[in-house]
Amino acid sequence: MSGTPAAARGEAGSRPPSGWAVTAVLASLAMIGPFTIDTVFPGFQAIGEQLGGDTAALQQVTSVYLLTFAVMSVLHGPLSDALGRKPVMLGGIAGYVVASAACALAPTLGWLLVARAAQGLFAGAATIVSRAVIRDLYSGAQAQRLMSQVMMIFAIAPAVAPVIGGWLLLVGPWRGIFWFVGAYGVVVALATARVLPETLPPDARQPLRVGALLSGLWLVARSWRFERLALATTFTFSAYIFYVLSAPIVVVDLLGLGEQDFWILFVPMIGGMVVGSWITGRAAGRVDADVLVDRTLVLVLLSAAANVAVVLVTPHPGWVVVGPSLIGVGIGIVFPVLQLALLDLFPHHRGAAASMSAFAVLICNALVAGVVAPLVTTTLLSAALTSAGFAVTGALLWVWHRAATRGAAAA
Repeated sequence: MSGTPAAARGEAGSRPPSGWAVTAVLASLAMIGPFTIDTVFPGFQAIGEQLGGDTAALQQVTSVYLLTFAVMSVLHGPLSDALGRKPVMLGGIAGYVVASAACALAPTLGWLLVARAAQGLFAGAATIVSRAVIRDLYSGAQAQRLMSQVMMIFAIAPAVAPVIGGWLLLVGPWRGIFWFVGAYGVVVALATARVLPETLPPDARQPLRVGALLSGLWLVARSWRFERLALATTFTFSAYIFYVLSAPIVVVDLLGLGEQDFWILFVPMIGGMVVGSWITGRAAGRVDADVLVDRTLVLVLLSAAANVAVVLVTPHPGWVVVGPSLIGVGIGIVFPVLQLALLDLFPHHRGAAASMSAFAVLICNALVAGVVAPLVTTTLLSAALTSAGFAVTGALLWVWHRAATRGAAAA
């Protein structure tokens, strides 16, 4: 990936710097989300001891962040369609840094939840709008390759984030975790300002009016094709992210491990996603996107079934992580493809499409973290069955989408 194609340069109005510099910055923007969620996991016990709160209450530290992230995600994309990509991303990161400092200074669990809600309001500006930037710069196989490269780097974050959180607890209190993510936000903002071009020229922007912003969102939201595809993406991804969001329960309560042991779950899971992202990059331009998703969802279903079989045989951590890791391979393959497919449905409202697709995923994630995980993660078997249920639902929605698309084409 040595540069931007002529068509993309004409659309964006400028030629970006070296491909790997852009890839690294886009991945760093996407990593804000998992760093914000996963770095704090090892600190749950310390937070509970100092501020009070049982397992269900501490799960809200994650779910309240995801909920506000989801609500605000509806606006970040349309705002970037009107104001440009960089102003929205940089403004969001600035608010995120302030909210991170508020988390570090929170005197009670209630105030911590308020500050986490503020983090969620601002964090999506970087992670959601960066997806639109990818599609602004490239199309077709090149966009798929760039998305896969971003996913490969981004996938490292959930593996290293809890490890970093554990290290920070060795040298200081849990509040240092939030100072760390705030400092990360500052570094990413500087890199974004320095490296990324503005990919949406003024003549391609939408009017900055409430009516225009809402009409773009409504155009996306009322599309049955978009809704089917977004739901298929959301439920398929939930088969994997369920284990990430349930990590404090799975690692500590079910596997009986400690706050330094989250890597046992995260490293193989993220390794699977990295492998899958590499595969989808290699497949770009060689395998039809729909066919690639068809085949990969079969892999996801088989992996979910294997996950159930494994936990029925043994509760050993070394085997328990096999199923989620194989699911991660499938997610790494299909997620970039499905994200680009959603954006391509609305070429003149990519920000709105990115927002609505993120909204669906995030609302589901918030429910998984705050409701599903505390209720169903009572045993390793119930966790495996829940993950399998998400996988089956996602596959059925994809089959429905494929059938409806073929029917529309035939008509």
